[in-house]
Amino acid sequence: MTNSFTISLSTALVLFTATAFAAPPPASPKPAAAPVTVAPFPYLAAKAYRIPPETTTEESGYFSLCEGRNGKIYIGTAAYGRNSYLVEFDPATEAMRIVLDTHKVIGLPLEPTGYAAQAKLHTRNFVGPSGRIYVGSKQGYPSAAEKKSGQIPTYRGGYVLTYDPASGKAENLGAPMLLSDPRQPADAKEGEGVIDVVANEARGLIYVVTCEHQRWMLLDTRHPEKGYRDLGHILRDQPNTLIDQHGRATAITKDYRIARHDPATDQVTVDDLLVDGKAFAAVVGPKAVHPDWRLAADGRTAYLQLLNDLRLFTVDLGGRAGQAVVARSLGDRVAGTHPDSRGSISIGLDGRVYSAVRVNNETGFGKGYLHHLVRYDPKTSQMADLGVLTVKNPEFFDFKAPPASNPDGSKRPIHGFHRLPDDTLTPLHVIMALIVARDGTIYATTIYPFTLLRLTR
Repeated sequence: MTNSFTISLSTALVLFTATAFAAPPPASPKPAAAPVTVAPFPYLAAKAYRIPPETTTEESGYFSLCEGRNGKIYIGTAAYGRNSYLVEFDPATEAMRIVLDTHKVIGLPLEPTGYAAQAKLHTRNFVGPSGRIYVGSKQGYPSAAEKKSGQIPTYRGGYVLTYDPASGKAENLGAPMLLSDPRQPADAKEGEGVIDVVANEARGLIYVVTCEHQRWMLLDTRHPEKGYRDLGHILRDQPNTLIDQHGRATAITKDYRIARHDPATDQVTVDDLLVDGKAFAAVVGPKAVHPDWRLAADGRTAYLQLLNDLRLFTVDLGGRAGQAVVARSLGDRVAGTHPDSRGSISIGLDGRVYSAVRVNNETGFGKGYLHHLVRYDPKTSQMADLGVLTVKNPEFFDFKAPPASNPDGSKRPIHGFHRLPDDTLTPLHVIMALIVARDGTIYATTIYPFTLLRLTR
C-alpha cells in the first residue's frame, strides 16, 4: 500500500523543481516614452541676416565680430582662395556693406590666388579708444584641386589692418612674420598668419599673436621702422591678449601660465595660473583647447572659457609679476555633454557676463545640438541659462533651393541650421562669435549660410 503522504511529497518536490528552474515569464514591455511635443526650454528668437555671399566662399567666418563706437556692427569674413573682407551692419537700416577689402588694402592681386590668398579675418575685432577697428588676416585651406595637383601656392604671411569708421579709411600696418623673415626656422614652408590683434593706443603699442605657431609679437608704432618684435613666448592655441589696468599686455602660454609684457619696464614675465592651489593645466586637463577671455571694466578681472569645457572661470590679473595668478571656477554654464563654445564670451555695460554654449540635444525634443545663451551676474554670483537661440524669420534664406556655386564650381554649404519638432529653426553647428552691444542687444554669428543673429532683449 502506497503511503499517500509519500506520493504527495514526491509530487510537491517535482512541482517545486520544475517551478524553481523554469524560465521566468516574459516581462511586460515597457511602454514607449511619450514624445516630447513642447520645447522643454525657452526660446530666444533672434532675427537673422545673411552676410553678403560675395564676401565668403564657404558661407563661414570666425571670431571677427564687434560693435564700433558708432553703434554699427563689424563682421570679418572668409573667402578661401580669394580674399577676406570686413562687413559693416547698420542696425538702423539693417543694411550691410563691405568697408575693408583685405587684398586691396595690402596691394595684393584681386583675382583669386588660391592658398596664397589672405583668406580669413579670424581675429577678434579690437576697437581702440580712437574708434579704429584692428583686425588681422591669415591663410585658408588648400582646395581639393590644389591638393590633387600638388601645386599649392605658397602663403607668404598675414597682415595687421585697421579700419576707421569716422574717416572710412583702412590702413595696412604690415606683416608680423613673412616667410622671408630671417627669424623663421630653416624648414619653414609658409609665413605666419595673424590670429589676434590688440592695441594699447595710449602707448602706441600693438600686440599680435601669429598662427600657426602662436608667436607673441609687438609693434611700436612710434618706431615702425623696427618692425614687429618677437616677445619670446609661445602662446596657447588661438589665444587673445588682454591689456590690464596697469597697461600690461597679458596672454596665456602654451602650458596655461600667464605671460605679461609691462611697457613701463619693457620686460616679459611668466607666472603660474592656479585654481585652488593647483595648476590650471591640471584642472582643465590635457584635452582642453582654445582659451577665450575678456576683461571686466575694473581692468583686473578676466572671465575665461574654453572651447570644450562647460566651466566659466574668473582670473585675477591685478597682482604683481612674480606672484602666482589666481583663477576660480564659477561652475558649469549649462548642463549637457559635448560642449562647444568659441569666441562667444562678452561683458555687458552692467558687468554681467554672456556666453553661448552648444551641447548635445538630449531633451527628447528633436535631435542635433542646442545653443544656449548663458549669463553670469557677478553681483549675485548666479549663473542663468537664458534659453536656446532660434530664428524668428526663417524665410531669411531659402533652404529648399539647391546650393549655389562659387565661380570655380564648388558648392556653397547650406546645412548649418535645423528644425525642432515644432518647426522652429535653430543653428546646428556652432556659434562662432557673440557680443553684447551697448544698448543690450546681443549679436552672434553662425555658419552655413554665414549669418548674423540679432537678439533684442
